[in-house]
Amino acid sequence: MATTLISNATILSIDPAVGELNRGDILIRDDKIAAVGVDLQATADEIIDASGMIAIPGFVDTHRHTWQSLLRSTGADWTLAQYFAGVRGVMGDLYTPDDMYVANLLGSLEALDAGITTLYDWSHNNNSPDHSDAAVKGLKDAGLRAVFGYGNSNQEWFPVSDKRSNFDDVRRVRDTHFASDDGLVTMSFAARGPQFATIDVTEEDFRKARELGLRITVHVGDGLWGMSKPLVQLNNRGLLADDTTYVHCTTLHDDDFRLMADTGGKASISPELEMHMGHGFPATLKLIGVGIRPSISIDIVTTIGGDMFGAMRALLVGTRAVVNHAALQEKKLVDPLPLMTRDVLEFATLRGAEASGLGHKTGSLTPGKQADIVLIDTNRLNMFPINHAPGAVVEAAHVGNVDSVFVAGKAKKRHGKLIGVDIMALRQKVVRARDGLFERAGVPTDGSWLPRPYEAPDDSEF
Repeated sequence: MATTLISNATILSIDPAVGELNRGDILIRDDKIAAVGVDLQATADEIIDASGMIAIPGFVDTHRHTWQSLLRSTGADWTLAQYFAGVRGVMGDLYTPDDMYVANLLGSLEALDAGITTLYDWSHNNNSPDHSDAAVKGLKDAGLRAVFGYGNSNQEWFPVSDKRSNFDDVRRVRDTHFASDDGLVTMSFAARGPQFATIDVTEEDFRKARELGLRITVHVGDGLWGMSKPLVQLNNRGLLADDTTYVHCTTLHDDDFRLMADTGGKASISPELEMHMGHGFPATLKLIGVGIRPSISIDIVTTIGGDMFGAMRALLVGTRAVVNHAALQEKKLVDPLPLMTRDVLEFATLRGAEASGLGHKTGSLTPGKQADIVLIDTNRLNMFPINHAPGAVVEAAHVGNVDSVFVAGKAKKRHGKLIGVDIMALRQKVVRARDGLFERAGVPTDGSWLPRPYEAPDDSEF
């Protein structure tokens, strides 16, 4: 039985029973947190002096299209319609299985490096069984906790699609790679939903996924595509349940929010991406207003960075901006603020675990849960003096402050460096894959590519 004692850390447990400790210890036994407290006086195989560190649960990214890591920053100046045209209309079909593997490995290691110990891989480019297998292998080889969200092939995504999902392959992936739900990487189903598929196809997707025992996530309320009351449509078919996480939610109707809450749904907000690409302002307060504590996700690195620090700040500023603007219009003062940094840190950890179906395993520094732990180094010029630890993590920290990352008790990053990862060899592999992909697409890699915005054949859903 291997034991590790993390001592003398400032602990933000995100567990009310444990609380926040100015100086405390965390005892890891094998893959679990054995104890959290002050001066544990425990013996251990390894003792890590975490003086000057803030210990937090590992971040949970509840929605990332990890396969798009090869397209990093390509769409930094694209609208949502241009993204759909460029990624779906050009790049998606050109991916090889090896591209899927390299992209998922790269994106997963990027997440680990940034303190994201759990990643929901919203994998919606499974163009063949080999593509699916390669995507899963990329997650597993990276060594983080992940949920593989099986999300159709590229061609099945052009709206409004009447193409049926390939549940033969969904079932094969389930049986081959995820016969048990106890592994470090587990499986879910990433449904197109009524915005991107017909309601008949959507109903079939939901019912077949549930027959396989898979949780569901679905995009709803993202910009113009989301103004058709998607949850009302799902409810009319009897498809709403507490096994579903709804992504974005920015342009949902009040009826949609009420239905989400009434049926136990979870939510994933991608705040930075949503404000960049015209989805709308984050739906934070509307969700909280119906009793839903949302999670946070990155979405796509084609446009934004892949770390949770930027996402947390975007959520905080986007939410506060809406309230502050309304107050200015009414010539009123805002007091108190509607969202605090402790709330945002909770969203990025515990609520993310719950939205991924993993709240019983991770998301807080709770004895008995898996030891998914991040140590934030405060001995950097951007961090000290520490006057308000949650505020420092949410508003001041960045990836360079992530000193150590543990997943299921195993160190994946120590002293600011990933363990066992040859970054330069990985870069060479990534660049080769990127070069081949862009050559097949016939587009440049210098940032000058601006696709013509996608227009649906029938835009009545707008």
